Amino acid sequence: MGMGQARAELLPKMYGPELVEAFREFKSIWDPQWKMNPGKVVDPYPLDTNLRVGPGYQPRKVETYFQFPEDKGNFALATERCFGVGKCRGLNGDTMCPSFKATREEMHTTRGRAHLLFEMMRGDVLANGWRDEHVKESLDLCLACKGCKSDCPVSVDMATYKAEFLAHYYKGRIRPRQAYAMGLISNWARLASLAPGLANFLSHAPLLGQIAKTMSGISPKREIPAFAPETFKAWFKQRARAAVAGGDLSAVASAKADDPGLRGSAQRAATGVNAAGYSSAVNTRVLLWPDTFNNYFLPKTAKAAVEVLENAGCQVAIPQRVLCCGRPLYDYGMLTKAKRWLEDILKVLGEEIHAGTPVVFVEPSCAAVFRDELLNFFPSREDARRLSQQTFLFDEYLQRIGYHPPRLERRAIVHGHCHRKALMGMQATQQLLDAMGMNAEMLDSGCCGMAGSFGYERDHYDISMKVGEFQLLPRVRNNPRNDLIIADGFSCREQIAQTTDRRALHLAEVLAMALRDGPRGPTQQPPEDEFVQKPARLGWKPVAAIAAILAAVGWLTRRRR
Repeated sequence: MGMGQARAELLPKMYGPELVEAFREFKSIWDPQWKMNPGKVVDPYPLDTNLRVGPGYQPRKVETYFQFPEDKGNFALATERCFGVGKCRGLNGDTMCPSFKATREEMHTTRGRAHLLFEMMRGDVLANGWRDEHVKESLDLCLACKGCKSDCPVSVDMATYKAEFLAHYYKGRIRPRQAYAMGLISNWARLASLAPGLANFLSHAPLLGQIAKTMSGISPKREIPAFAPETFKAWFKQRARAAVAGGDLSAVASAKADDPGLRGSAQRAATGVNAAGYSSAVNTRVLLWPDTFNNYFLPKTAKAAVEVLENAGCQVAIPQRVLCCGRPLYDYGMLTKAKRWLEDILKVLGEEIHAGTPVVFVEPSCAAVFRDELLNFFPSREDARRLSQQTFLFDEYLQRIGYHPPRLERRAIVHGHCHRKALMGMQATQQLLDAMGMNAEMLDSGCCGMAGSFGYERDHYDISMKVGEFQLLPRVRNNPRNDLIIADGFSCREQIAQTTDRRALHLAEVLAMALRDGPRGPTQQPPEDEFVQKPARLGWKPVAAIAAILAAVGWLTRRRR
């Protein structure tokens, strides 16, 4: 009957004494010794006994980094959200919960983790608080996909709980080496951009690459993403300088030889020719966010976004200061630094926020920081609220301004980023692809398994692959060579690139493809080859010099022995 213990004492009011007595007689026939689940329907326990949270419940009082405004600023209330429905144990296409789908263990469900955190706050069974190893073990395989925030009936937000727990767990402690290698990727990428060819050589040469992976805690079965020869911001600034020096048409000269579409974009912007038709955003200023991944590793994606936004009539600008949303920091609980970086963003973008300038993102996980974590840190700050409202995904903004996209008569499969599906949905992508005339299938594929830095880590590689092989990767491998694969998340695209022979395109690249190649698209197979980012390479002279140095060091070492 579904009454359980909480309302069983009230059953006589619902069914009457005579029918309840019939229940008693029936149970006595099959359970004469009253051993099977007693106290639930007949002769029930009083409804105020065996309470999970009774009058004597006094959870730990803790100070938190996040403010938890939806739980009255109380982390203990957040851990009480789960009441055991168990939807997180489902094996369907929901994003929640990828680690359970891979392990089938209760401790790796949203429910299991929420219950452990509740017990930690109560302090009876788990007495070690933020340093409890049982909680740490359970949260270790959480991919922080945020799927539970939307798929769970009570919106348990395990990604946030994990970040909060790790911030306290590692307070005053040294974190694992992968936390500093991948959590601080924006710092390392900025350094590597000074000599990207050298950085790629050190991370991909046969012996040096393995050393780099070992030092970074990266699985030897993974490839470290290669740095591009030129960052998106460097390209954009060079392009802007050329435009100022000689008029808009001179921006053509700043486009590289392998970016013909960008030359076409500059020509269209200069002459007023628009292949797809302007939107309502003619001359509207937008701020394109140069995230770490599409700035240093895949700048072609950001370049394509500029091309399309200009085609829509927008005036594209980028932040002049080096800013980072700090997305990788949350995976390792580096919340003090994450909060400080967001405070810097609010300060630097103060004028843009006040002016209402739209901030457009090509990376969903970075947009999610502005839609979610920003408000969790600063729930009462007006500038944080306004910035969150001015944050748009690339296709969300195009839909908002009524952009008329070019046609592209192709089939495609589309994989949505977990953070996007949890916080923003895929409606804008679907509507834009429909307007392009594409035959696009939205995959019910859950999480890709890479989940930011999770899939790169040595101890998480196997789980990452199990999650990816659940649905996404087999579909990619079986996709016809002439069909497109669309995925906006950097980690999703890396998972596909490193485990299949295909590469996924960002929607901005698909739109740029239609602008460049027309309704039928490119003729080569696979069609994404036009957008494959070429890595920066080191010339033969530096390579020879490095090899000579290594040989000399080896010779001296052997001689000393």
